[in-house]
Amino acid sequence: MPLPLACCQDGEVLTPPQDSSAPQLVVGILRATRIPGLHYMCTRPQSRLRRLLWSLAFLASAGLLATGAADRLHHLLSRPVHTRARLAWAPQLRFPAVTLCNPNRARFLHLTKPDLYSVGEWLGLARENHSLVPEMLAVLGEDQRAWLTRLANYSRFLPPRRSERTMQSFFHRLGHQIEDMLVECRFQGERCGPQHFTPVYTRYGKCYTFNGDRRNPRVTRQGGMGNGLEIMLDIQQEEYLPIWRETNETSFEAGIRVQIHSQDEPPYIHQLGFGVSPGFQTFVSCQEQRLTYLPQPWGNCRASMQGEQMLPGYDTYSIAACRLQCEKEAVVQSCHCRMVHMPGNESICSPNVYIECADHTLDAAVEDSHERCSCPTPCNLTRYGKEISMVRIPNKGSARYLARKYNKNETYIRENFLVLDIFFEALNYEAIEQKKAYDLAGLLGDIGGQMGLFIGASILTILEILDYIYEVIRDKVSRVLRRSRPPLKKPSGSIATLGLEEMKDQVPLQGWTAWRLRGQGLGTCLQLRQGEGTSSQD
Repeated sequence: MPLPLACCQDGEVLTPPQDSSAPQLVVGILRATRIPGLHYMCTRPQSRLRRLLWSLAFLASAGLLATGAADRLHHLLSRPVHTRARLAWAPQLRFPAVTLCNPNRARFLHLTKPDLYSVGEWLGLARENHSLVPEMLAVLGEDQRAWLTRLANYSRFLPPRRSERTMQSFFHRLGHQIEDMLVECRFQGERCGPQHFTPVYTRYGKCYTFNGDRRNPRVTRQGGMGNGLEIMLDIQQEEYLPIWRETNETSFEAGIRVQIHSQDEPPYIHQLGFGVSPGFQTFVSCQEQRLTYLPQPWGNCRASMQGEQMLPGYDTYSIAACRLQCEKEAVVQSCHCRMVHMPGNESICSPNVYIECADHTLDAAVEDSHERCSCPTPCNLTRYGKEISMVRIPNKGSARYLARKYNKNETYIRENFLVLDIFFEALNYEAIEQKKAYDLAGLLGDIGGQMGLFIGASILTILEILDYIYEVIRDKVSRVLRRSRPPLKKPSGSIATLGLEEMKDQVPLQGWTAWRLRGQGLGTCLQLRQGEGTSSQD
C-alpha cells in the first residue's frame, strides 16, 4: 500500500500524488524555490483569502516583471547607440593633404593648332566642322581674335592621328603648371617649391596635391599661424578660356579651389572643395577629427579588413574613392572608355567621345548617384574641421613693392595674386566615437534588478528551478528503468526498517513528490507500516 509521508514542519501530512501531472509539477516547483510569498500560496494551513491575496500580489509583481523585461528586450533589439566626443592632445599631428585646382581647365594662350583642331569643339571654341564660333569671337579682344583666327586656318595642315592627341596629354600640357602659379611656398617656416606638389587629375583637369604621400606624410609639432603651409599663388587670369555660353562645365569663378583631406582618400574637389579668391589672404584654421562608426547591425558603416583591396586602384576605402569608381563604371559601360580623372586601366576617352558620350553620362551618374552608387561611410574616418577668415591684399603700401618684385603691375597683383595659410589651431584632435548604448550585460542587469524588486528572485532561483526539473526527469527515467526489472520477493515477517535508497528499490511509489522535498528545507519522517493481515509476534 502507499506509504504516508509525515512532514516535520507544521505537522502537515502529505501523500504522494497518484500521477505526475503538470499542475503537480508546478506546485512542486513553487514549493522547491525560495521566492518570497510562494509558500503562502501553496501551504494548506493558510486561509483561502490569504492565499488568494498572496496569489494576486505575486501575479501582479510577475506581470510588472514581464512588462519591464519585454521593454528592455525590445530596447536591446533596437540596437541603440550613443556618440561620445572627447578632445585629446598629441605631441605631433600628421599634416593633411592639400589639393589645389585652378578652375580654368586649359590655358587659352598656350593652345596650338593641333589642340584647337582636336579639342576646340569640347572647349566651346569651334564647331563640329572646326570653324570658330562667332559668339565666342565677339567676346575676345582684337589681338586675341586675330591670333585665334590665324590659329584656326587649317590650310596645308595635316590633322594629327587619333593616337597622338589624347585627353591626358592635353590636360598635362595645357593645364596650369605649378611652376608658373606658385610664387612663394613655406612649410613650418622652411621654403618649399614645385617639387613638393604632385600632379593629380580631377574634373577641373590638372591639379596639384601637397603632402599627398601616405607612406611618408609631413607632421607638425606646433599649432598656430606660421606652423603650417603658407603659399602665394598667381592664378593667371589672362590665360582663362573665353566664356560665351553656359554649360554644366562652365565656370565663372576666378581663384583656386582647395580641398583639405586625408592621405587615405583621393580628392573629390568639385564637390568638397572651397574657394580662395585673388586679392585676399585666406587663413584656414584646421582641427583633426577622428570618427569611429559602428558596423551592422548598430550602424551602416563599411569596415575595412586588413590587406583587403576594397576598390580597384585604391589602397583604402573612402566615400570619394567609391563615388569615383561608381562614376567610372557608368562611363565605361556606356562609352567603353574612362575619363582622365577616373581610376583604372581602361583606355582614356578621346575628345570626340568626351563630347558625344562621356560628359553626358557623367552628369547623369552624378544626378542619380544616390540610387546608382551605394557608398556607405567607412567605420574609421579622418576629416578636418575648418574655420576660414580672410584679409584683403595687397595694401596700398605694398602694392607697388610687389609689382616691382614680381615684374607685374599693381592691377595684375590685385586680380591674380592670393595667399593661402593652412595651419592647425592647436596640437589636439577631436575623437568622435559611436558606442553601443545597450548590450546583453545591460539587459541581464536590468532584468536581474527587476526580478529582485518585484519577486525577490535572482539567477540562482532560476538555476534552482532548472535543477528541480532535472531531478524530476531523472526520477521518471529511473522509475521506468526499475519497472523493466523483475519484481523482488518481499520477505514475510515482522516490521522492517529500511533506508531511503533501499525503500526506492523495494517500494515503487505512484508519484515523485515524496522524494523531492529538500528544496523546501523540510525534514522528512518516514514510517513503514506492516500491511493488514500480518500478525504481530512480540
